[in-house]
Amino acid sequence: MKNKTAYLYPFFAIVLWAGNVIVSRLSAHTIGPEAITFYRLLLAVALMSAFVARPAWRNRAVIWSHLGQFAILGFLAMCLFQSLSYLAAESTTATNMAVFTALTPLLTMALSALMLGETPTTGMVGGGVLSLIGLIYLVSSGDPVSLARNGVHLGDPLMFIAALVYALYGVLLKRWNIPVVGWQSTYMQALFALMIMFPAFLATPAHLRALNAETLPLIAYAGGLASVVLPFLWVRGVDILGPNRCALFMNLLPVLTAAGAIVLLGEPVRPYHVIGGAMALAGVAVAEMFRRPLRRASRVAG
Repeated sequence: MKNKTAYLYPFFAIVLWAGNVIVSRLSAHTIGPEAITFYRLLLAVALMSAFVARPAWRNRAVIWSHLGQFAILGFLAMCLFQSLSYLAAESTTATNMAVFTALTPLLTMALSALMLGETPTTGMVGGGVLSLIGLIYLVSSGDPVSLARNGVHLGDPLMFIAALVYALYGVLLKRWNIPVVGWQSTYMQALFALMIMFPAFLATPAHLRALNAETLPLIAYAGGLASVVLPFLWVRGVDILGPNRCALFMNLLPVLTAAGAIVLLGEPVRPYHVIGGAMALAGVAVAEMFRRPLRRASRVAG
């Protein structure tokens, strides 16, 4: 029973992540990407300071030697990824955003092969091809030939870059293996991200960083639930179930986001969303399931 209850941690983390994608869409044309990123970081740091600041200070001798790495990690995950997501929300659907985000595990495997020297797997290659076909079908609205005529909405390639950035973040976490884990690591990354975003926040036009009845609930969700509660649930799930089991829950992100987009945003879900999204997610599943090293498979075939 305890083990079954543990599955609620990654499940509700993905529920909150889907809600954050909806918030990104709601924030489009309402508040600037740099502004909402800064505000959410400010709120997250304020909340975490209540219970992380003192332990982090006591651990300052260890933290000090990794400040540069925390700065890079904070920039990637909390500045660049979030800003790109908010910017993409201005010109693509919540469903598309979720599908691209769900590619993160597959992209992480590919970057691990390039940066960490890990041997590519048969699932990575086959799943990558399947996901690519699905994405082309998705962003072309079911008519791949139209891409040559009309191109793609700017939001789609922006979300792909955002997913790639988050995958790079995951690979660097693994490569550096910083001996500061959990809340203290998240807190330090958020502190650096907040400092990095401050100049961009100041450069944002005043009307795009105004706090009002429309923007405050979005900031509260992004800075509280999505930046503090979500990481807690995800880390707890990983601690109990392991990273591989939790990664499978990423496949629920487009489904939950699409459901939220229908109810809250009135976004229609077309057949090409279902077909293209399903192919893209199937590619991720293939990569997760078939982990036989490609080189070994090639030698056997030879």
